[in-house]
Amino acid sequence: MDMGRESRWEKDAMTVEIVFALVTAVALAAAVFAVVVTLALAFDVSGSAKKGMFVGGVLLGATAGVWRLVRVLLRFDEQRRLGR
Repeated sequence: MDMGRESRWEKDAMTVEIVFALVTAVALAAAVFAVVVTLALAFDVSGSAKKGMFVGGVLLGATAGVWRLVRVLLRFDEQRRLGR
């Protein structure tokens, strides 16, 4: 095999891992947001506190999603470099 050129199998594995990372990141972000929204609705929060909880939910969800995306891709890269 050429050093520096990926085989078709390696490219396909990268594509699958990227899609997996994106899907799980979106699912985690949605779950975190849903928890925050559920808490806001369960405790009958109103007014600016409700808006603040929604914004906080969006920020927490986005942060969790980005964290998951980066974590999965870094783990894949580490395993790829080790030859697993």
